[in-house]
Amino acid sequence: MDFDFKTAVAPLVVIVAVATVAFISMGVMGRSTVFMMVLPSMIVFSVIAFFFGMKHGEFRASP
Repeated sequence: MDFDFKTAVAPLVVIVAVATVAFISMGVMGRSTVFMMVLPSMIVFSVIAFFFGMKHGEFRASP
């Protein structure tokens, strides 16, 4: 499979958006807590995980 950047990042954006909406709508935490603490943490973690996953995929694909 050959992924470009948009195809690879789109699922991450969808997952973070769905999780944010779920946290807000289910009343698990307050809206300000979600936007000021949880959402930035999810974004930073997804960027780090994406970077390491991309590097691991490059390593596995190299001969």
